[in-house]
Amino acid sequence: MGFPKDFLWGGAVAAHQLEGAWNVDGRGPSICDVLTGGANGVAREITDGVMEGKNYPNHRGIDYYHTFREDNALFRDMGFNCFRTSISWSRIFPNGDEEEPNEAGLQFYEELFSDYRAKGMEPVVTLSHFEMPLHLARMGGFTNRKVVDCFVRFATTVMERYKNQVTYWLTFNEVDNQMNMHTPIFPYTNSGIIPDPDASPHEVEQRIWQAIHNEFVAAAIAVRTGHEINPDFRIGCMLSFVPIYPQTCRPDDVMLAQMQMRDRYLFGDVYTHGEYPKYLIKRWEREGFDINMEPGDLEIIQGGIVDFVSLSYYMSTAVSSEGATSVSMEHNLKGLVPNPYIEATDWGWQIDPVGLRYSLCEMYERWNKPLFIVENGVGMYETCDENGFVADDSRIAYLRSHIEQVKKAIDFDGVPVMGYTVWGCIDVVSFGTGEMKKRYGLIYVDADDEGNGTYCRSRKKSSYWYQNVIATNGEEL
Repeated sequence: MGFPKDFLWGGAVAAHQLEGAWNVDGRGPSICDVLTGGANGVAREITDGVMEGKNYPNHRGIDYYHTFREDNALFRDMGFNCFRTSISWSRIFPNGDEEEPNEAGLQFYEELFSDYRAKGMEPVVTLSHFEMPLHLARMGGFTNRKVVDCFVRFATTVMERYKNQVTYWLTFNEVDNQMNMHTPIFPYTNSGIIPDPDASPHEVEQRIWQAIHNEFVAAAIAVRTGHEINPDFRIGCMLSFVPIYPQTCRPDDVMLAQMQMRDRYLFGDVYTHGEYPKYLIKRWEREGFDINMEPGDLEIIQGGIVDFVSLSYYMSTAVSSEGATSVSMEHNLKGLVPNPYIEATDWGWQIDPVGLRYSLCEMYERWNKPLFIVENGVGMYETCDENGFVADDSRIAYLRSHIEQVKKAIDFDGVPVMGYTVWGCIDVVSFGTGEMKKRYGLIYVDADDEGNGTYCRSRKKSSYWYQNVIATNGEEL
């Protein structure tokens, strides 16, 4: 009973949110390097190149590029036995379409992964976490079939280089978020599709569906190639799983929720079943989308089934067939309504621990693959007390309630959960808003939204609580 003995406990980050050093050692600009800082309710701007006078928080991150050894020592002290990060694509191929990689970038990750292992942490590596080289986005991103070849070259290069250092790989981060098709940030960060204000809604969706198909092909080739490089690799997909509840038992509410959930399910359906589901084919036919597929694409997808499914889980949502009463930057769902039975964060994210257990059950029973929770956490406004300490009891309560539900999914429901990594185990630049003040970390970083501060690190109360959780393998929460 309880968590398996080989359970993976750790933390999760992304290169673009913490590394900084955006233009050193041969690194080229990525798509996130032209995202300005935003705020709660204020969308980040995608600029045409780096513009003077704009605030680009990802340029700074928290300077992990230069501090990773000291930061990793803090993670080791908390008892992490794994650590999830990403490889900045533009650090390896600055423009994305070069034939030869940047050796300085490869050397950095070799040192980073070696340091993880020396400190007892198994690397869990995301290949593409919103870090496409900007040059490839200007080529059309994944709407351009040439970018599939560029991604495969990148994936092959790093898998070959780190075949003896990394076992766990993820392909595309939260690839399903771009189903929120008319919120430009998601198709941009997922697929490198630069917003076109003159495009009609149908043209926007056509481009996104084409990019999604090309990403399925690219991911399948990466899975197949990775297994050829090292048969011991375990390669998974990564989905943002946000369960959608019907507001009532009104049949139209239930049907609307089911239809909306297909946008969450379809990526896992393809990654685990190796084929497009009938409901998606019918949708393409009904809505007039013509997806260009090259000969052999469907066979490639069928041959690239993942070993496991990883997920981020932060919240649940609800919908009503009688119309929306709530607007969320993250969702834009038809009929979105607040759930009166649960509370929400300052950013409007509804806190639903039971929804995590529900999600794990739904995913496993549908896909029959091991599951890995690679993101779960809560963003909060925080300040240090007079002694420089953050007593983040609310975060402890949030994490405890969610880990309790993971344990129930394992014990009562028989779901094979591989691991749990807290998102952002250290304060980093928020993806959604570009803020530092939206803090997720168990470790405080003294920096503000404009880059001011000492950048000194200090452990919050939650870090000591989580250290004990790991030490007892989840028995003491």
